[in-house]
Amino acid sequence: MKIKAAVVHEKGQDFKIEEVELASPKADEILVKIVSSGVCHTDEVAKLQVIPVPLPAVFGHEGCGIIEEVGSSVTEFKKGDRVGFSFGFCGHCENCLSAHQHACENFNEINFGGVMSDGTKRLSQNGKEISSFFGQSSFATYAVVNQNSAIKVDDDIELALVGPLGCGIQTGAGAVLNRLNPKFGSTIAVFGCGTVGMSAIMAAKITGCSKIIAVGGNPSSLELAKELGATHTINRKETDDIVCEIKKITNGGCHYAIDTTGVGDFVKKALACVRFLGTAVVLGATGDLTINVQEELMGEAKSLIGIVEGDSIPKLFIPQLIQYYKEGKFPFDKLIKFYDFEDINKAFEDSHNGKVIKAVLKIN
Repeated sequence: MKIKAAVVHEKGQDFKIEEVELASPKADEILVKIVSSGVCHTDEVAKLQVIPVPLPAVFGHEGCGIIEEVGSSVTEFKKGDRVGFSFGFCGHCENCLSAHQHACENFNEINFGGVMSDGTKRLSQNGKEISSFFGQSSFATYAVVNQNSAIKVDDDIELALVGPLGCGIQTGAGAVLNRLNPKFGSTIAVFGCGTVGMSAIMAAKITGCSKIIAVGGNPSSLELAKELGATHTINRKETDDIVCEIKKITNGGCHYAIDTTGVGDFVKKALACVRFLGTAVVLGATGDLTINVQEELMGEAKSLIGIVEGDSIPKLFIPQLIQYYKEGKFPFDKLIKFYDFEDINKAFEDSHNGKVIKAVLKIN
């Protein structure tokens, strides 16, 4: 079928909404009319080829919509169901079979290699194949998605809100709720007040952390962080020694620290600000980092860990986040600003410049 999609033909090129051909869903796939898709930094770094997704490609990996058609083997869904999407995975490697789909041994190939989980493509233009992204390519009017990556959504939430839960929001919230599991009354610092950082802050409030410290450089974002659960805020542009300030607030260092920025210096600060036996988490795509292992890590029995997709099982975790939202405990809608699909490049520009925390494209 012919659809409209935001195609990137060359490295760093603006998105161009063009007509492309979408193949019918295979036996274990669903065809979905896209309602909205979140704009994520991962889309941008792939467009810039920091993540070398084969071009041309259609990006977008925080989609949601309404099912139009189901493959012959699909039993979980039917036409008309409302669904959100998350990352792709193979379903048969050791990690997938042990309920660690976020660590699928084929994760990079399926999500960044331009192919679906069966190694083939669904998109084409003038007879030339186009790469998919995260097994969905949701910057389009329709998408074909494997049933394993779709999550059924209740009717009592605005569907257009759901897309960002599939990546950025579950990454931040899942790091806290699924992996760290902070004890009631523990302390945590979060570096970066974007979507991932704000989601971690809301999750830390749910767990009952006594001190939740938001570190950022945008005054309006820091104010929102307070509204969402931060007990303290630190403006990195106005504070000479961030680590010293965190240790002062937490009486010697926090139990946990999360870096969402991907900036090496902040990863080091996150590690430095945790106390003995503390855990620092890397959630952002980070380059080379040099540390003195004895002085900065092992000597104080600290842990430095990386977490992918919030250690989430999306079919279980996303409904949990939606329930928290309904109960008023996880107001992620306060992060979102909607843009028309035609304004996709403006949405990325505003996201990059810090004018919006989570841009979401309304597509159908």
